[in-house]
Amino acid sequence: MSSDIAFLASAAPDAQAAFSDLSAQYGNCPLDSARVIVALGGDGFMLQTLHSTQALDTPVYGMNRGTVGFMMNAYRTDGLLARLEQAEMAVLNPLRMSATRIDGTKADVLAINEVSLLRQGAQAAKLRIVVDGRQRLDELVCDGVILSTPAGSTAYNYSAHGPILPIGSDVLALTPVAAFRPRRWRGALLPKDSHVRFEVIDPAKRPVMADADSRSVRNVLSVDIRSDNRIAHKLLFDPGHGLEERLIREQFV
Repeated sequence: MSSDIAFLASAAPDAQAAFSDLSAQYGNCPLDSARVIVALGGDGFMLQTLHSTQALDTPVYGMNRGTVGFMMNAYRTDGLLARLEQAEMAVLNPLRMSATRIDGTKADVLAINEVSLLRQGAQAAKLRIVVDGRQRLDELVCDGVILSTPAGSTAYNYSAHGPILPIGSDVLALTPVAAFRPRRWRGALLPKDSHVRFEVIDPAKRPVMADADSRSVRNVLSVDIRSDNRIAHKLLFDPGHGLEERLIREQFV
């Protein structure tokens, strides 16, 4: 029985059953003294776990008991200690979103996958895009726009026809959602250290919300986004099944 693994599980029945089985077999130590955290659930729960444990600097090994599992390993109860010893690590830096609402209040939120600006009402959003202090697009009429990390590039970004980014690349994907004007604008690839600012045009008539890994801020006036290299999320994967391989494989499906 191990005493240095902390198990966390989503509320899903399969995840809770796995939590009981693994805790009985390997023990379950407190988070603050764990050598590794094992997260049981799907990708949403993995993101939740990474956000909630980021101050611990403890690597997280996920096992899929959810629906998608792109960031998870296959679920097995046997041989866990050997799998943890052999696991390869991927380090992810999140995006820091600083959103200013119409009423002047501010919200500061981290995103491991992506930051999305989305229209709140029936009318399309109108956005101005500024990169490193230089206006790059004076007006984008759209349902929304996504700024994605490599880790998030196969999620919402990919569904919006954005590019898949290699996990080690120092770039971000800027992808429009249902762009109306400019009609043929397909987005851009930006250096990882870029400061990206979105300004909402006519926010009273065309309200916009900002979403960072499913945590939403409504009625935004402007949103500033930078990669935060001070925070490093450590994910563990079985050899040959890491994020780099998964991102490459996804492009040949």
